Amino acid sequence: MAKHLDLEEQEQLDALKHFWNRWGNLITWLLIAVLGAYAAWTGWQYWERRQSAAASVLYDEMSRSVQAGDVARVERTLSDMKDKFGNTAYAAQSGLMAAKMLLDKGKPAEAKAALAWVADKAPNDGLKSSARLRLASLLVADKAYDDAIKLLSGSFPASFVPLAADRRGDVLLLQGKRDEAATEYGKAYQGLTADTGDYRRLVGMKLNALGIDPDAAPKGARS
Repeated sequence: MAKHLDLEEQEQLDALKHFWNRWGNLITWLLIAVLGAYAAWTGWQYWERRQSAAASVLYDEMSRSVQAGDVARVERTLSDMKDKFGNTAYAAQSGLMAAKMLLDKGKPAEAKAALAWVADKAPNDGLKSSARLRLASLLVADKAYDDAIKLLSGSFPASFVPLAADRRGDVLLLQGKRDEAATEYGKAYQGLTADTGDYRRLVGMKLNALGIDPDAAPKGARS
């Protein structure tokens, strides 16, 4: 019986060796890939948490610098943010904050550069859209109407579509294109909801100034 068991065990061992010789390397590499991917994922999560924590500290520094009106510190902090944490929302929010302060301090070129960076590098469409709308306003102030229209003509998230239409209407009106401006104002008015009360009324006043009843605007103008 013992010899029979030994023989049976030997056969099982031989079968296991044969299986491992055939499939062992593949199984090993699959395990390495799975475990490696898991390690990379947990490492990435840890790195992201570290990045976010460090970026929040620098964001606080930006906020203090803006409140202090320290232009040099604002520019230095924004540069650090872009270099070290450029893919975070903190960096984009810092760019928006810095742009407003730089404009208030009479540095429009630097403000436009900050907004252009946010419009290009922000990690989400909402921040990008905010930067594009603000940058368009600065371009209009420079009478760079074609550049402003180009910036406002790309796609926007749904909540920003009426705002972009209103801004396009402003630019077109400044260019003397009343009919096209009215069309954009109509899109903006139809796209805005009751929750936007004062803003919607303002767009309605623009339409009234052009001799158009906003509530008679075609529903198809909704963007």
